[in-house]
Amino acid sequence: MKQDQSFDGRADKFARNIYDSTKGRIRTTVVWSDIEACLARLGNRPLRILDAGGGFGYFAQKLAAMGHQVELCDLSAEMLELARVQIAEKGLEDRIRLIHCPIQDLKAHVTGTFDLVLCHAVLEWLAEPRQTLLGLFPFVNAGGILSLLFYNRHGLLFQSLVVGNFDYVRLGLRKKRQTALTPTNPQLPEQVYDWIGRGGLKIIGKTGVRVIHDYMRHKQDQVEKFDDLLAMEQQYCRQEPFISLGRYIHVMAQKPSS
Repeated sequence: MKQDQSFDGRADKFARNIYDSTKGRIRTTVVWSDIEACLARLGNRPLRILDAGGGFGYFAQKLAAMGHQVELCDLSAEMLELARVQIAEKGLEDRIRLIHCPIQDLKAHVTGTFDLVLCHAVLEWLAEPRQTLLGLFPFVNAGGILSLLFYNRHGLLFQSLVVGNFDYVRLGLRKKRQTALTPTNPQLPEQVYDWIGRGGLKIIGKTGVRVIHDYMRHKQDQVEKFDDLLAMEQQYCRQEPFISLGRYIHVMAQKPSS
């Protein structure tokens, strides 16, 4: 039976792997650019924001520093402790509220709706991603935006084919032995888009994250040519076929105003 994944016991390793690497720098740069576009669409005013499954709150902290009020929830107590320390160092305690709970239990911990709801790199760790995502939609207020980042099954398949990992492909992209930081449940983009539409939200943007980085023939170029790589990622990440080849896809969806 599948279970939701917590990062207790590996929070520090996860934070370093995701945010201190070339792939992490691409992810944060590309996704932040999208978030800035969402903020502009919402009128560049003080917002009420929910970061669901936000870990130590990389984006939550950036948003709070801009003057927004953020509620950050995560299943991992260790991730939230990392968040607490960083928030205190930045003097953001009055703008970020930490909530230790699974996303599915948010109703018991928060009230009202939010202008912007973030759910980044969460679905692929869940046993029931569809139900969890549908449960988030009521937290988006009328005219509000959902920022959803998920691990792309098509990107995983393409990468596996490119490197010749054919046995893994034949096994249906199921590993014989799971590694700690490999998502357990990669998502089909068309399925996620369908869930969003059925939830009454309209997709307003799609972005591929790491549409080039992971497919480079010479891995040292990821470091040695990083500035050029980042520029190319930003140039191609919002157009097909690159969106659908991203290792992650960031989809933004807005709830109708009335």
